[in-house]
Amino acid sequence: MGEYSKALSSYERSFEIQKIALPQNHPDLATSYNNIGNVYYNMGECSKALSSYERSLEIQKIALPPNHSGLAASYNNIGNVYYKMGEYSKALSSYERSLEIRKIALPPNHPDLAYSYNGIGSVYDKMKEYSKALTYFEKARIIWKKSLPPSHG
Repeated sequence: MGEYSKALSSYERSFEIQKIALPQNHPDLATSYNNIGNVYYNMGECSKALSSYERSLEIQKIALPPNHSGLAASYNNIGNVYYKMGEYSKALSSYERSLEIRKIALPPNHPDLAYSYNGIGSVYDKMKEYSKALTYFEKARIIWKKSLPPSHG
């Protein structure tokens, strides 16, 4: 609904309860940091979003197996923030790490792989490396064509 202050307030209240009820590196705390990061990202508050996403990733590195898709999602979110901030080399590094994990954790035509390819392509496009961008955009398009219904818009 776009009511970010209400969302943030609810997520923060939930997080305060979780900090009392759960162990320090419980995966649910990582989810809360991620949710808070999402709100900040949507509000355009990149530094706060990045801080929340990084804290989520720190917990996930402790609580989850090294090739868990949750880690890939966190790297992707971090990449999104860096991309939005115009820090393309950092975005590329994060997107590439996300892709590495997703290639191991997911089936070969999973849509999340396409999102990683698309993110990498977007960075190369911004860096004016158009042939590399096209290669990654094409990989994303092939996966989306295979994995999404024709009516998907």
